[in-house]
Amino acid sequence: MDERALILSSGLLLGLLLAGLVALLMAARRQTLRQAQRHAQQQAHTEARLDELVQTLAEYQQGNIRMGEELIALRDKLSRMENRQQRFEQQDVQAMPYNQATRLVAMGASLDDLMQSCGLTRSEAELMLKLHGKE
Repeated sequence: MDERALILSSGLLLGLLLAGLVALLMAARRQTLRQAQRHAQQQAHTEARLDELVQTLAEYQQGNIRMGEELIALRDKLSRMENRQQRFEQQDVQAMPYNQATRLVAMGASLDDLMQSCGLTRSEAELMLKLHGKE
């Protein structure tokens, strides 16, 4: 009977060890599954954030493209205006002293100032003062 009790107790002990090993393996499997779920959630969150950042970057790129196009348009407009101004100045060379005289009269220049600064004759300077002077 001793031998039989020893076999039974060995079998019982082996069964308990086997049950403990199975429980340990099941606990490890549950923990692995939880870690896998957390990892999947983190990956989903990371992918969603990446999508948001890609969208934001695309919006910034579109804004930069629009600003670049507007800048090119403004440069073209400025170039046309500079050319127009240059043509105007070249065409109106004879009227320049009169334009300058008009500005000087508005600032309160005297007859002598107009004659010296603009190269006008006395009668031209008098006419400018009468036309544009303050009454």
